[in-house]
Amino acid sequence: MAAEPATFEQFTQKMAGDMGAAVTAALVTLGDQLGLCKALAEGGPATSTELAQRTACTERYLREWHAAQAAAGYVNFDTSSGRYSLDDNQRLAFATEGSPGFMPGFFQVLGSMFRDEAKIADAFRTGRGVGWHEHDVALFHGAERFFRPGYAAHLVADWIPALDGVKAKLEKGARVADVGCGHGSST
Repeated sequence: MAAEPATFEQFTQKMAGDMGAAVTAALVTLGDQLGLCKALAEGGPATSTELAQRTACTERYLREWHAAQAAAGYVNFDTSSGRYSLDDNQRLAFATEGSPGFMPGFFQVLGSMFRDEAKIADAFRTGRGVGWHEHDVALFHGAERFFRPGYAAHLVADWIPALDGVKAKLEKGARVADVGCGHGSST
């Protein structure tokens, strides 16, 4: 069976885009781990040489990291000065831990999924499942970093007041137990 050339080309172009996104995800996690966006946000626009001095990383690798992040639109590049920078949106997404749009935690979650691949493949074969406690630790750290800003921004201001009578009970000193979100029921 032969594929129609035009639709096959569209399909392979979509896959190429997905592959680029996967590589970019790994580079976001690496940049987060090394503090590259935070150093760029705190110190202002920088060449790869200047960022290497700020972060004690090798310039050659930072040059490649910068180029890939600029191609993805995650950092900006000024051709006249040769400097990379973050705009306000990029700064909130990649360098401001606690902002409602801070994304590196989600990229950590993606990484954990790849590290859990063998466990998940085994679950497909055996039907045994994968317990929450069996996942790669990056899942927990990433989920906490990704969801914490939303909880901090909305729990007291929006979610508790939306529960009928709960805010008044809490203000009167009600005691509450947080039992989680179904640990153990996912296996």
